Amino acid sequence: MHADFWQTRWARSEIGFHLPQVNPYLQQYWPTLGLPVGAQVLVPLCGKSLDLAWLAGQGFAVVGVELAQRAVEDFFHEHGLEAHVSHEGAFQVYRAGAVTIYCGDLFALESKHVAQCSALYDRAALIALPQAMRERYVAHLSQILPAGCQGVLVTLDYDQTQMQGPPFAVADAEVQRLFKPAWQLQSLTSADVLGENWRFLKRGLSRLDERVYQLTRQ
Repeated sequence: MHADFWQTRWARSEIGFHLPQVNPYLQQYWPTLGLPVGAQVLVPLCGKSLDLAWLAGQGFAVVGVELAQRAVEDFFHEHGLEAHVSHEGAFQVYRAGAVTIYCGDLFALESKHVAQCSALYDRAALIALPQAMRERYVAHLSQILPAGCQGVLVTLDYDQTQMQGPPFAVADAEVQRLFKPAWQLQSLTSADVLGENWRFLKRGLSRLDERVYQLTRQ
């Protein structure tokens, strides 16, 4: 997906991927990681997700990365936060309280930006990317994130012939192939959630499997 695709989606407010509530998997499984208060969490392709505010509210330092400036500005505005904005290399960086968002290309993120990150949260990044970009995305995370980094990954899987992405179908076998051996994977839960997602029912899907994984960088 080219940058213009996502910029246009945000400009037109075509953001069906944005959830109006905190992700329940995040609330259920994040505490099981046992991370200390103050731990730094990387949230790639974060949009204006309410998950950012939830993580900050739990005492974590949140580092988001988002291409669309509209999404970044909306996040801080909707939470009543006045962000300090600076320029750092390829990024325009917004900071307020416990939340920092790097506005720019995720692939420009370097290890120096995430050297203190001990956690990763991906609900809508991996599934937002076509296959070739998924390969590059996981390889990039594996290169820049420190050993021992833990995280929660949420994926979707369906018959890709029934609907064009995004979100794209990412089967368990692909997750295993992409992340191993650099990451240790533990499957936490899997469920067909098609009945709870009318948008996907309308698009003709026959199933919609949601999977949650715990990740640990080796």
